Amino acid sequence: MTLPLTTRLVNFVQAEFGLSSAEVQTALHHDDGPVHLPIVLWQYGFITLAQLGCLFDWLELARADRADL
Repeated sequence: MTLPLTTRLVNFVQAEFGLSSAEVQTALHHDDGPVHLPIVLWQYGFITLAQLGCLFDWLELARADRADL
């Protein structure tokens, strides 16, 4: 069974960018779903613009993978 997209996204940003649980929780508190989470992380300064682009690439691949199921 595949984890929900938001869970996979949180796991990715913590593993790849070293975000703390507190940073993720702050962003999730102001978030409307996995598509907006990267923007919220960037707005709060938790990730760089380059990392934001990486997250959008990751989301595109994650959604494509789900479509193949």
